[in-house]
Amino acid sequence: MTGRRNEPLIRVASPSGEELPLISGTTYPPETQVQIETSRIRAKVATQGYVSGVVGGSFEDKATGARDLGFGLDVVDFLLEPTPEGAPVPEGQYDFGNLVHGEIPKRYVEGPQICTQVKRLAPRVFVGDGFAAVTLRHAWTEAYAPHDRAGSLWEQTLIFPEGERFFLAADRVTTVSESPCLFLRIDLPGHLKHDKGSGFEHIYLSYEEPETIPSMEFFSDFPPDAHFFYQRGAGPMQERFIRAYQHPEGPWLAGMTLNPSDVYEAWCHQRGYVCMIQEIGGRATQPGDTFGAAYVIGWFADVEEMQTVYDRFRGVSGWMIDGPPERPTGYRGLAAEALSRIKE
Repeated sequence: MTGRRNEPLIRVASPSGEELPLISGTTYPPETQVQIETSRIRAKVATQGYVSGVVGGSFEDKATGARDLGFGLDVVDFLLEPTPEGAPVPEGQYDFGNLVHGEIPKRYVEGPQICTQVKRLAPRVFVGDGFAAVTLRHAWTEAYAPHDRAGSLWEQTLIFPEGERFFLAADRVTTVSESPCLFLRIDLPGHLKHDKGSGFEHIYLSYEEPETIPSMEFFSDFPPDAHFFYQRGAGPMQERFIRAYQHPEGPWLAGMTLNPSDVYEAWCHQRGYVCMIQEIGGRATQPGDTFGAAYVIGWFADVEEMQTVYDRFRGVSGWMIDGPPERPTGYRGLAAEALSRIKE
């Protein structure tokens, strides 16, 4: 940690903007405004409207003035599974065979979509020595046939260390659903708004060859499975799983999944904007099972710096905040097998 600050790294305010007392370990009411400022970045946590993750356009790199160019970072959707071959897809289910979803047959398991439909989340705030953290959670309420039960619980952890240009994030699900292949869909690092390739320089995808893709490749719309599509098991396991875009101001905004085996599928396609979807899990589940993934999301000077930071945290599938909630002592990464069930 560098550049210690006297003022708090995190501030909370009512929906109307009235500043609230900052008490570590407190779960604040839904729609509470949460603002982060360290010596190197600014951000807002998305608790109202388009919820989950970091608010689109709020993640600022103080060194360059660059801000994220999309709708948000680590934005969360719903639970899905593959559609069995030949199985009918009921009306109102997942829509595929088009430019938006491609030709990959999938179906919803539980919803609604968190980012667009839940609207209000209650943040729990932690204040440690040299870091601040926020957790968000929600239980899905809608089950999709042939599943007849909803209630799987999602929890997101966002950790903002002082002195870094990045933050740490994780998504975890404890499921009530039995599925042969259950996965959670997220936007990571996030979508990218642009005008026919103008507005960003390059995309970086660690699983592509070449890894660096010019913006002109995203001039026209194409479906997810046409280009730049990743499927676990279709090739060798990746050494690192990094996806990023180069901002016009120079730095790269990257989302790095620290355990590549946590990624089931991922794509980077054009649908009026660059859509960077990632699905985590993708394994058989029984009620009570827990799965998740952990990430580093932030600003980097170049690909070499991304790789160096990745290797610093490599292998992590979750984050734990240590110490009592009212006085956290630190945080640490968890292996996939160490992810515990989310307590209601």
